Amino acid sequence: MTTLLAEQPLLLSMLMGVLSAGLIYGWLQTGKRGVGIAGLVVLVLIPIAWFVSNAWVTDRERIRELIFETADAVESNDIDRAVLVIGTRHPQLVARAKAELANYEFRQASVNQIRHIRVNTNAVPMQAEVELTATVDVTSKRGQFANVRVPRRLTLQFEKQADDQWVVVEYSQGPVIGDRDAFSSSGP
Repeated sequence: MTTLLAEQPLLLSMLMGVLSAGLIYGWLQTGKRGVGIAGLVVLVLIPIAWFVSNAWVTDRERIRELIFETADAVESNDIDRAVLVIGTRHPQLVARAKAELANYEFRQASVNQIRHIRVNTNAVPMQAEVELTATVDVTSKRGQFANVRVPRRLTLQFEKQADDQWVVVEYSQGPVIGDRDAFSSSGP
């Protein structure tokens, strides 16, 4: 129900609209005032559901925001901002990401599709696995290639810290289809 309310307001509104219409129709057929009032109450709840949905940021939505913020930082070639999503508790991972990003100059970095965000609420601390595809227009700083469009599949492991911030604790990137290639990172 939480996901339905916070992340699917259109579906919830349609369900409440049908319920409201049914209750109002029932009131018109039977004349029972309670049924009509219930229909109007459900009808009034529709904009309230939209307000709650906009105000409530779920873990999945926050992770999605972090992904798009990081893509913007990569596109801007702002390595320090791009690795902020990793957090300070994983210095080796920050160093690995900085080393990989420093090899390229990015002209574009866009998220094509977020295949899944699986939040494990039973883990302590809470964890999430994300798989997505992205496309980058990139030039090698070593002169190996210039202005190449490369689609990539990324797998990210997130962990929720005590201050309710999500950070990446492991990542890997490779080709969209198939095994590792020359550009793949060493990850899980």
